[in-house]
Amino acid sequence: MPAAPEPIRLVLVEDDECLLNSMTRIMAAQTDFAVVGSYLSTEEAMETTVWPAVDVLLTDLSLPGVSGVDLIAAATLQNPQLHTLVHTIHDDRESLFAALRAGAVGYVIKGMPALETLEAVRAVSIGTPTLSPSVARFLIEEFRSRNSTNPDEMLSAREIDLLKLSAQGLIYKEIGKRLSISAGTVHSHIKRIYRKLQVGSRGQALLRAEALGYLKSNPARAQPPP
Repeated sequence: MPAAPEPIRLVLVEDDECLLNSMTRIMAAQTDFAVVGSYLSTEEAMETTVWPAVDVLLTDLSLPGVSGVDLIAAATLQNPQLHTLVHTIHDDRESLFAALRAGAVGYVIKGMPALETLEAVRAVSIGTPTLSPSVARFLIEEFRSRNSTNPDEMLSAREIDLLKLSAQGLIYKEIGKRLSISAGTVHSHIKRIYRKLQVGSRGQALLRAEALGYLKSNPARAQPPP
C-alpha cells in the first residue's frame, strides 16, 4: 500500500486575531495540511519559524510593524522553495506588484469562501499561480498597456512547454530531461522568458504567464493579448 503523501506544512500570519484563529482551525482540520505556525505579526513569525521546514506561507499584507511584503521577502530568502499565498483586502496594483516582486506566487482577496482559500493553498503548494479574478484583471490590464505586439517578445512553443514544466515544480535538470536538452540550455531559455515577460523570478514568470493565457491547457500559442 503506497505511503500517504506528506502534508502541506503551512504558516499563517494575520493580525486580526479572530480571523487568524478561524483560519487556523479550518486549515488544521484538513488531513493534507499541517499548520506549523500561526502568528499575529511578521516579527513573531520571523523569530519563531524555521522557514526551510515550511511549504506555504499564507499572509496578510497590512501587518503591525514590519509589513507582509517584507515578511515574504525575508522568508523567501531563508527558503527559496517557499510558496507564498497573499490573503488580503488589498486588490490595488501597488500592493499586488510589491507582493509579486517579494516572491508571492498567489494572491487572493479576503471574503472568498473558505473552500476556495483551501484550494488556493493546495494550488500554490505545488507552484501553481493562483489569482482572484480582480487581481488577474490588474495583471492583464498591465500587460495590455505595454507594447506587446513585437513578435520578438512573444513566447515560443518551446518556451511555453518549458514554463508548463516549471509550473509543475521541476528543476532545470528534470526539465532538460523531459525536453531532451541540457540544463544549461534550460537556463538560457529561462533567462529569455524572464526578459520577455519582464520579470525577475520564477514565481513572477508563472503568474504573468498564467494571466496572459500561456499556461492554459490549450493556449493560443505565440499570440499576445489584444
